[in-house]
This record gives sequence, structure tokens and C-alpha cells, in this order.
Amino acid sequence: MGGLVDPHGSDRLRPLLLEGEALAAERRRAASLPALRVSSRERGDILMLGIGGFTPLDGFMTHADWRGACDDMRLASGLFWPIPITLSADAAQAASIGVGDEVALLDPDDGAPLATMRVSEKYPIDKARECAAVFRTTELAHPGVKMVMEQGDVNLAGPLKILSQGGFPEKYGALYMTPEQTRALFRARGWRRVAAFQTRNPMHRSHEYLAKIAIEVCDGLLVHSLLGALKPGDIPAEVRTRAIAALAKNYFVPSTIVQAGYPLDMRYAGPREALLHALFRQNYGCSHLVVGRDHAGVGSYYGPFDAHRIFDQIPEGALQIRPLRIDVSFWCHRCGGMASARTCPHGDAERLQVSGTQLRKWLSEGHSVPAEFSRPEVLEILRAHYAAGAPPR
Repeated sequence: MGGLVDPHGSDRLRPLLLEGEALAAERRRAASLPALRVSSRERGDILMLGIGGFTPLDGFMTHADWRGACDDMRLASGLFWPIPITLSADAAQAASIGVGDEVALLDPDDGAPLATMRVSEKYPIDKARECAAVFRTTELAHPGVKMVMEQGDVNLAGPLKILSQGGFPEKYGALYMTPEQTRALFRARGWRRVAAFQTRNPMHRSHEYLAKIAIEVCDGLLVHSLLGALKPGDIPAEVRTRAIAALAKNYFVPSTIVQAGYPLDMRYAGPREALLHALFRQNYGCSHLVVGRDHAGVGSYYGPFDAHRIFDQIPEGALQIRPLRIDVSFWCHRCGGMASARTCPHGDAERLQVSGTQLRKWLSEGHSVPAEFSRPEVLEILRAHYAAGAPPR
């Protein structure tokens, strides 16, 4: 693959999205099949299966694979996989679908056909078991737990034929890139060591610092923004990606950075999600994943460096991609610049650390934000967003 890391568990990407006449024919056939409207999270998983982001999966997981992903972070085949990729239905829907039947899977918003699936298995879900394993909690206050607890009680397994990219290419244009496209771009630039920077938030000075550390040790950086659904109060993708583009334009060497997006929803699974982020970034061609403080976390459900440690707890060779573990970063007034807990000897009184909650409150109320915390071009975009009525959550 031109010196890049291999796709996960495979010698090649395995996108499930049909093309040409095969796509047209399957869309016509989908119109005659029983239909099941999927959730937003399931739509994101379908789209990632379609573009090869979840290589080498060929569809939604069987009971054995679900159990293995929950309990041991591996499928029945032994392949490493840290989070279940499943499709649920309520009891009445599941009863109307037989093993061997084919169903059309519809977009949750507009009802457009996303995929067809041949059902190979139906099985009841132990939701508490899944939540305890993946999220380390069963509290409904956790948005990932709430998502699982509200889904149907039966999982449907089976291989997929993907019919759509869910409107993401039309909405986001060149920002939306498939693994084949990022790999082609990396090869064209001569990159072999590529760091991925996961973000569901705008990038401030601390994120910029982490990104530039990654560029120092790798050939280039993929700033990879989540484009799917978030919890209430998070910055929408269209605002966040504009702010990141402004930062990249003004403060990065253009030849060192690529900005792109992917179609998943956040699960807020902390350490387990960090592993999933690493896995599919390997499919995108990345050799390293920047793992900062509380990666993919929410509230106080995970320790600030649990996502660092979990990479030491998986089997040797489970992933080719490696973590770039970086400590808490901040502006230090005594140091006169950005620093981390590993490089700065000074106390908290000298360190500028602003919580997301405090920042949103400042922006929504029109207060000034220290220049040492965020670049002016980023703040201009965020201020316009909050001036338009975004809630200060």
C-alpha cells in the first residue's frame, strides 16, 4: 500500500458500497423489500462499512461477535475489535423478520434506502452487559448508555450491500474523504508516517500544540473531524470544521496537514472508543493516533489518562497503528508559551486552562477569551455561532 500501514485485518480495503449498474439494480430491488428505519448511530456505522472505514467487517455482528467484542475486544475469528457494530430492532419488528430474509435499511431522517441486508441471525441483547463492558457504567446519564438502552431489544446480524453515503459528500464536499481517498493523498505526498488527530470540538491553542508535536515526529497530520451526531451543546460540525480550516490556514505549513471528516456519531466510550478511533484511522492510512487527555470521554466517567493506558492492555500486534500519548497541555505564563505537565515545572496558578463549559459560557455571553487560549480566527467563527443563539451548555 505504498509504504502505508495495512488496513485492519486485511491486505486491502473492503468497502461495501455498490457502484454503477450493481448499485442501480440493488436500489430498485430495495424498494420491494421489507423496510427497517435505522438509528442515527446505525446510519454512521453503515456509512463507515460502505466506504471501507470498518474493514474487514462485511455487515452487522453476530451474537458470537457481539459477545466477543464486549467481553474480550475480539471477534469470534480472533480479530481485534473493541466496540460492537450492531443493528437493533424492537420485538415486533424482529418477529416479522425471519432468518434468511432480506430487508432494506432506511435513513432515520428522510427514509432513503441506505443498504440491504440478508439476515443471518437474530439474538436478544443484554444491554447492561454491553454498557458495563463498553462504557464502564450503566448510568443513563451517560449519553452512550442512554443510546444503547433506548435501542431495540433484538439484534439483527448479516452482510450488507451499501447503497448510499447518506448525503455526506454533497453536504461537506472535499472535506468528506473515504479511506481510499486519504490513502491516495498520503501516497501522493510521499507520507508513510501519518498521525491522526481526532476531534469533535474546535481546535484551540492546546490542540494546536498537540497537532504540531505530531507533525514534528511524523510526515504529516490528518485532522479528522467527526461529522455525525453529538450530544446537545457540542459545536456543530459545519461550525467546527470552518474553525479548524481557519486555524490550519493561518498557523500550519500547508504541506504538513490534511483536514477531513468521517460520518460516525460519537459514542462517548472513552478508552474503548480511543481504540476504535485508532482501528479505523489505520484503515484511513494513519500510522499514529494522537491520544490526549480524556480521549472520547464525557463527564467524569473515565480517568484523564485511561485512554493512554488501554493501548498497553491490548494484545501485541492487535493494531499496526500506534498511540502518540501526550500529557495535558496549556499556556504557562512563567514559561511564556505552550507546555505540558511533562515539560512545565510550574504550578496551576501559572497555567491557563479553560474548561469547555467555561469557554461556551464566555462566548455565549460575549465575554473576552484570553488570546493565549484560542486563536482570534477561531474565536471569530465561534462568536458568530453563539451570537446566532447557540446554547451555552
